[in-house]
Amino acid sequence: MKNETEITHFILKGLTDQQELRNILFSLFLVLYLVTVLGNGTIVSVVAAETHLHTPMYFFLSNLSCLDICYSTVILPKMLSGLLRAHQRISFAGCITQLHFFHFLGSSEAILLTVMAYDRYVAICNPLHYSIIMCTRNCVLLAAATWTTGFFHALMHAIMTSQLHFCGPNFIQHFFCDIKPVLRLACSSITLNLSLLNIVTVFIAMTTFFLTLFSYLYIISFLLLKVKSNSKRWKAFSTCSSHLTVVGLLYVPVLFNYIRSSSRESPQVDMIATLMYSVVTSVLNPLIYTLRNQDMKSAIRKCLGRLISPEI
Repeated sequence: MKNETEITHFILKGLTDQQELRNILFSLFLVLYLVTVLGNGTIVSVVAAETHLHTPMYFFLSNLSCLDICYSTVILPKMLSGLLRAHQRISFAGCITQLHFFHFLGSSEAILLTVMAYDRYVAICNPLHYSIIMCTRNCVLLAAATWTTGFFHALMHAIMTSQLHFCGPNFIQHFFCDIKPVLRLACSSITLNLSLLNIVTVFIAMTTFFLTLFSYLYIISFLLLKVKSNSKRWKAFSTCSSHLTVVGLLYVPVLFNYIRSSSRESPQVDMIATLMYSVVTSVLNPLIYTLRNQDMKSAIRKCLGRLISPEI
């Protein structure tokens, strides 16, 4: 039927072809990856170890840290390996797997940030019913729904991409297998794939973004109009500021990358935007949440104290 050769592997072009720059980038991203794993791993460990942090806010924060560790691990080790060589080979199955987990973890993080905004909304605007609304059962259900929705959203893209026909060339203009760079290499029609990307993915991104935005607009209006104590206002704003910073770091490059016109697409711009929301955000999240959170800082000091001077 077909005389065209099916592609069995792809070649990731990576960030740059310049050897000197690759060496510098390797050192930089290796440090960033280690900081990501150490910082987010510390948050997960401290939240698990300290009973006074067993609250909905820190439960969701530990979920966010787990997502950030996995998110970075999906792309950074392969990218670091590629920086040591001129090009990085990846099998077709490996490419689809990487694509799936990248979008699984990315969409899960966007949904989780919305859940965290809802948690802050209930805590500030409806404190008397907070323990009932955000009980352990509901928190677990919200976390499970977050991970499950992200998984099936990514599975849809992975299955649709795997059904495409690839006959060459097999050079991906990216440092990992993202959907848009892979679709550019398809020999068959990608109309349905692009429709799903533009409709479903953008719908999830925009829905979670606006739900998060509306939650904080309501919180701000509630604090300004109904809370008379300046100290209570400041405490609430301080609690929310870390989350708002993370939301901004994630959504600005994500919305820029997936909503802009395809006629203006550039591999270099794609890679920079992807690095911002997948690598930089994962590095900064633990710093943002620990440096601005007295409970977390005191819990970390307490855990370090036990490690340095264990009771005999």
